[in-house]
Amino acid sequence: MVGVRKHTAAAGALILCALSGTAWAQSDSGDLMALDKGALRGEVQKRFDGAVAKTTDATVVSADSSTYMWASQAKAQCGIALGFLKSGAKDPVSVGKCADAYAHMENQMPAAQAAVFVPPAAAAPAPCNKGPYIVFFDWNSAAISEEGSTILNSAAAGTAGCTSGRFSVSGYADRSGSETYNMALSQRRADVVRDFLTGQGVSAANVTTKAFGETNPRVPTADGVRELQNRRVEITVE
Repeated sequence: MVGVRKHTAAAGALILCALSGTAWAQSDSGDLMALDKGALRGEVQKRFDGAVAKTTDATVVSADSSTYMWASQAKAQCGIALGFLKSGAKDPVSVGKCADAYAHMENQMPAAQAAVFVPPAAAAPAPCNKGPYIVFFDWNSAAISEEGSTILNSAAAGTAGCTSGRFSVSGYADRSGSETYNMALSQRRADVVRDFLTGQGVSAANVTTKAFGETNPRVPTADGVRELQNRRVEITVE
């Protein structure tokens, strides 16, 4: 299955004293969802970039705080939110999780500063988020975008603890072009996602691909219409 990096900082083990004077920041998910799509994408991108910077900072990785854990969560959830925004959708679940993880990431303190602390708890088990994870594609393309790569990395990491580890990868196309061509295109999209996942350590024997062409659209359209949300691959763990 996927090799997942385990960070065993004192995440979740710190108990802050009420007299310490450190206020816990609240998630700004409500404020974010009130923004228009362009402004929201900028805010989510800013949080994604900040989380990426934290996860690659050696001082954060080695610090005795839970910043690295929250940064990893923020990177994954903000990446998913960006994928939805590219399709024109404001997904409140991923935006909320992005905002919450980012707020926690920004408001950690080293254990040495905590008024009261307990020894670190045992490392949490690997996550099992069965999805679905959705990757969107440009018109007439089977190339994975940068945002799509972020989502697929999240899928590989987020399903590490699933018992079966069997991935179902389903490719789709919009209704522009012929049905025969779109069936083949949706299969190419599924295949390229399968190859990406196996490149991240997922066993090829555990990945099943299916092509649905123009059927099962997220947004029903007339024939010949280009619709981004229908040009997609959906990934779930069975």
